[in-house]
Order: sequence, then C-alpha cells, then structure tokens
Amino acid sequence: MNLKVLLPTGVLLEEEARKVSLEAGDGALTILPRHIDMTTSVVPGVLSFETPGGVEQFAAVSEGVLVVAGDEVRVSVRKAVRGEALGRLRERVEAEFEKLDEHEQSAKLALNKIEATFVHRFIELEHD
Repeated sequence: MNLKVLLPTGVLLEEEARKVSLEAGDGALTILPRHIDMTTSVVPGVLSFETPGGVEQFAAVSEGVLVVAGDEVRVSVRKAVRGEALGRLRERVEAEFEKLDEHEQSAKLALNKIEATFVHRFIELEHD
C-alpha cells in the first residue's frame, strides 16, 4: 500500500506500508492490503505503519480525514510530527506543538491589535 500523510503545508510522509494503524472517529482502525475503500475522520493520536521490511514507524497526528482507495491510503491532518521511536516522538510533539501554540498566540495578538485599530478609526470617522 502507498501511505501518504498530508498537511496544509505539504506532504509529511509518503511510504510503502504493509499495515497502517490509527485512531478514527469511531475507534481504532488497522488497514491491511485489499482493505475496502472508505473515508472516515481521524482523531488526535499516534499513526503507526509497518514498512515492507517489517520496521514499525510512527507519526503523531491531529484531527483530520482518512481516505482508503484501492492501494492508496491518504491521511490529511492539520498537524503531524514523524518519529521513529515512541519516546522521541512524544518529545518532538511537545516541542513542535508548543512552537505552533506560540505562533497562534502571536497571530491572535496581532489580529486583536488590528481589530482595535479598526474600531478606533471607525469611531473617529463617526465623530468627524
């Protein structure tokens, strides 16, 4: 199977896989070759997949959508971090998501300043 994990900014991974496991909206899900075509929601958790050589790989994913079509497995999520060992994956997730939270807070602060300026200017226009 061809596994592809997609982010809004690009492709996190594209690998051949013998097995893919993750948490879907209705519970744990494992996809093996010749799985029926399907679409379902993905909830935050760990996606694991086994390479053709039998090596298990991991990625932490946020909410998103899973599409299985023939031999193609597509997972589209807002945020994801890849890691080869679960312990290191947790450290990377905490660091990456903390960095994203800081960016989101900065963006919200900038938006609040823009809104305040807009309101202030609008009030000035009403007085003129």
